[in-house]
Amino acid sequence: MTHPFLDLAPLTAARFASIEDRVARLLRTEQDVVIMQGEALLPLEGAIRGTAGPGTTALNVITGPYGQTFGDWLRDCGATVIDLPVPFHTAVTAGRIREAFAEHPEIDFVSLVHAEAATGNTNPVAEIGEVVRERGALFYLDAVASVGAEPVLPDAWGVDLCVIGAQKAMGGPAGVSAVSVSARAWARMAANPRAPRRSYLSLLDWKERWVDGGRKALLHAPAQLEMLALEACLERIEAVGLDAVMARHASAAAATRAGAVALGGGLQPYVDEAADAAPVATTLRAPSGVDASELVTRALESDPGAPLAAGGGALAKEMIRVNHYGPDATPGAVRASLSALGAALAARGLTVDVEGALRAAEDARR
Repeated sequence: MTHPFLDLAPLTAARFASIEDRVARLLRTEQDVVIMQGEALLPLEGAIRGTAGPGTTALNVITGPYGQTFGDWLRDCGATVIDLPVPFHTAVTAGRIREAFAEHPEIDFVSLVHAEAATGNTNPVAEIGEVVRERGALFYLDAVASVGAEPVLPDAWGVDLCVIGAQKAMGGPAGVSAVSVSARAWARMAANPRAPRRSYLSLLDWKERWVDGGRKALLHAPAQLEMLALEACLERIEAVGLDAVMARHASAAAATRAGAVALGGGLQPYVDEAADAAPVATTLRAPSGVDASELVTRALESDPGAPLAAGGGALAKEMIRVNHYGPDATPGAVRASLSALGAALAARGLTVDVEGALRAAEDARR
């Protein structure tokens, strides 16, 4: 008995390296790119533990739950952490970053999430990168949600550690991830006595045994199916064109936001300004007195295929997420989401205009 997922030939080092090269082209980077054999939390944590220690003073920007996690990791490494919390309904500005440096000139590490799928905001990385570069700090960026939905340009933006995952806007697998690493970041790791070694978290192991070895011998057996899925995902993006993939996400976001406003029933965009809203997912504020998680449950009873979810944790009662990313960055997914939400709101006795919402969504597509 055979199966297309079984009895495959081993993935060679050359094939693995070729997939890394494709990721580098996607990011338009000359930095080293390492594909790690796990979900994106692996390189996100590995990059922090490799570069941060007791001598580090980190500015940790919190625009959603992942920023909070990064602060925990940094403190666990012994770093001095200056948290910069930003209301989840907006984005951080380069001016806020500049002010933080003025107050704490000792900052030598900046951690930031580009787009927060969990809260629906996105941050102006290009402008922030200019400030970080002026101050000479190491710049760490979580671009897991943004890659494929909006530009991600580590070299142009001065990002030293840029982590991506394929499972959102790229429409690929969740079991592998990648990080681009600048020469400055490698040097910081090499000088860090606490950087993980002989560990699944170790980027230095990949540097010394893979990159410096000419990418001839892999550290361990790769995740075969996930690597092949990532290769197929990259091939599809190349065939369609990255600009076209990003345009689909921007169109879905604009249509969802416009349709939600026109729907009525008290539903409102969670992120105040459209310029601060992430193209990967649109978050909505539930009407006053309505539990968002209950509303989503009712909406999914109407259409189980709609890409809807309630906010996580404390946001579950007030936030609705329309996850229009990857295969759901389509007009059909937007229409399904608006229709299901309209049905759920109407069932609560609220006045909605589903047809008006669908017209507004269509008009807003670009």
